[in-house]
Amino acid sequence: MMTRTFHIPGHVAIIMDGNGRWASARALPRFEGHREGAKAVRRAAEAAIRLGIQTLTLYAFSSDNWKRPKAEVSALLLLFRHYLLTEIEECRRQGIRLSIIGRRDRLPGDLIPLIESAEGETAPGSRLHLRLAVDYSSRDAILNAARNARTREEFTAVLGPDVDLLIRTAGEQRLSDFLLWECAYAEMVFLPLPWPDFGEQSLREALAAYGRRVRKFGALPEATAGRALEYASS
Repeated sequence: MMTRTFHIPGHVAIIMDGNGRWASARALPRFEGHREGAKAVRRAAEAAIRLGIQTLTLYAFSSDNWKRPKAEVSALLLLFRHYLLTEIEECRRQGIRLSIIGRRDRLPGDLIPLIESAEGETAPGSRLHLRLAVDYSSRDAILNAARNARTREEFTAVLGPDVDLLIRTAGEQRLSDFLLWECAYAEMVFLPLPWPDFGEQSLREALAAYGRRVRKFGALPEATAGRALEYASS
């Protein structure tokens, strides 16, 4: 039995990649990969609560995803609608505050009241702030923030907290227009497994890698401040 200790990042962001490849590898329609990926969202949120992460931002649908086949886009939006209808009570029960970031003007009209209702009903949640990026482009978000913010503090207020740890699944190693400003000093971990296979152990492995990094923020190394998590594994 071996005990490991690592510091817990306050804000973890994940690019949930590989749903389609997961399905193709099993000779299944791509929609099945997205459906399994939705299950991984719940696993990730529950694991984040257990591990003490404060904010979890998931890249669900980028502004560039509109270029995908209409059938796949419709399936993704259908899953998002299903999530808003079925998971909110569980979010409330677990103390999860849900926020949707990204554009809303291009989403189907019936999604807007569902989003607003979900955000309102889960607003008291204090155990985890779960942010889903839908029709999201970081470049667009930065441009919009630049119109209303002049200082770094104001940018943070508009865009959200800095990311401590960025995880991308399925082996790709790029940001794909996700939280570019917020990831200025983020540690990055790229995992080979596709998103539908992501679970608590995957998150623990990423946190362990994060814990081995020395975060200097341009200065000389200092003792890393933060909460530590200790767990046993064989």
